[in-house]
Amino acid sequence: MTQHKTHDAARRWSIFAAVATALFAAIWLGWSQLSHQDILPGIGPLQTNTTVAVGLRQAPGSLDIRTQEGHAIDQALLGNVYETLIQRDQSNNLKPGLARSWKVSKDALTYTFTLHSALRFSNGHDLDASDVVWSLQQSIRKHYVGWQSLGSLSSVRNPDSSTVVIILSKPNPALLRALAWRPGIVYDSQAPIDYANQAIGSGPFIVSGYDAGRSITLRRNDSYWSDPAASSQVTLRYYADDASLARALRDSSVSMAIPTGPKIEELVAEDPVLKVVDGMSTQKVLLAYKGSTDSIFSDLHVRQATRYMLDTTALMRTQGDAAQQLGGPISPLEPGYEDLTGLFPHDEAKARSMFAYFGPRYLGEVPFTFLVPQRDQALGEAISQELHDKINFTVHMQVVDDATLQARMAKGDYTVALLTMDGTAIDGTDDAEYFADTKSPLRYENGAAQQQYAKAMAATNDDDYREGMKAYARIVSQDAASDWLYTRKSRVIVKTKLAGYPRNMVDQLLPLKDLLPR
Repeated sequence: MTQHKTHDAARRWSIFAAVATALFAAIWLGWSQLSHQDILPGIGPLQTNTTVAVGLRQAPGSLDIRTQEGHAIDQALLGNVYETLIQRDQSNNLKPGLARSWKVSKDALTYTFTLHSALRFSNGHDLDASDVVWSLQQSIRKHYVGWQSLGSLSSVRNPDSSTVVIILSKPNPALLRALAWRPGIVYDSQAPIDYANQAIGSGPFIVSGYDAGRSITLRRNDSYWSDPAASSQVTLRYYADDASLARALRDSSVSMAIPTGPKIEELVAEDPVLKVVDGMSTQKVLLAYKGSTDSIFSDLHVRQATRYMLDTTALMRTQGDAAQQLGGPISPLEPGYEDLTGLFPHDEAKARSMFAYFGPRYLGEVPFTFLVPQRDQALGEAISQELHDKINFTVHMQVVDDATLQARMAKGDYTVALLTMDGTAIDGTDDAEYFADTKSPLRYENGAAQQQYAKAMAATNDDDYREGMKAYARIVSQDAASDWLYTRKSRVIVKTKLAGYPRNMVDQLLPLKDLLPR
């Protein structure tokens, strides 16, 4: 009898405990949904049904990330829909992506990657090492954007479903960084799709809607192999100008915006529900000198004297998007950075002494075509005034669009150009390479710089690569190949209750997985 009562008591206690646990979980869940606190101990993030809209300026021409140039498509799809073997974090450091780990041989010719388990594409297909091999082969054979950075790849194979082995013909210390960009995207080898209008990747979102030039709708990938996206839908909306972006923020059409103009504070206009968030970018603003013999800037003394003459600090103060002064071709977020601003401090007396060699009239009679992109017209005017007043250059400033700027520089139809480099050359390498390539639009030649760049690119470990790039940047800066003015801020405007937004390098990478209104 006593044993029976004990059993009943135990059963009643078990029922009570189960009901209490269920009630507690329900209450906690309800509170979490109401307050947007998404974490329950031990079970990871809760999936919310919130939607967010993001305003951008430049829309990609298509969804084909294999062939579409420009960073607009990187912002929309890279890391959101398509994933790479390796990823970059917000400090531009490398971290695991689809590959959870990798090893590099001592001679830096063999890279072995181990993939995460249970990877899959958004269409339900498994993602394994054979897809990685196929994607790399396709990139090289069909010349996808960035394929040049894989040029030293000799062979790639998958000894099993979770292992990829890449063999190089010569060391390439930039390979891992290349695999964190488009060359590292893994495509579904079994999915025949219209890449221009569709996308099948392994990322936290799928493309559920595409209105070319106007919007891209990203819906949470419910079969994502890792932690799910915080919001169920993120819509990217594209606007013609910054003023339209500001209106969209104020009428709540978007909760986050990335303008392109320098005067971003004017768009906020003390609106209490909006705030400007500044981060770092790899964008470098520089005066690019044409170094060929038909340019006065082929002369070392002219280049160096011009750097001494221009008051970069004062110019920076006029630019709302200026992050910090820059003295060389590598920004703080890139491998090999060193503060080189002390090489050419502002010194007008020294500059005048150096220019005195040319005679009082010579500089004013030299043809001087100064190309300035439209967005930087005000800065271009300030520089033109300094070049005229302090150096007596007769400056013919021409404001042009980006396409014209590139075309004119390619033809050599300029003397100086106000240029923005964003840290990535057309082939996926660091844009510092431009100063080592005698065929680049800069027409700059320096045997020591070219040799040092080749030495850096032959490094067999990351430390030697960074030190090699640092030495290269110092040579190029001391030779005054250009006048590097400053790095640009990475800037976003957000609603004050928005959380999980990226801060750095948003002009290139726009990870949206954690984006969530609160």
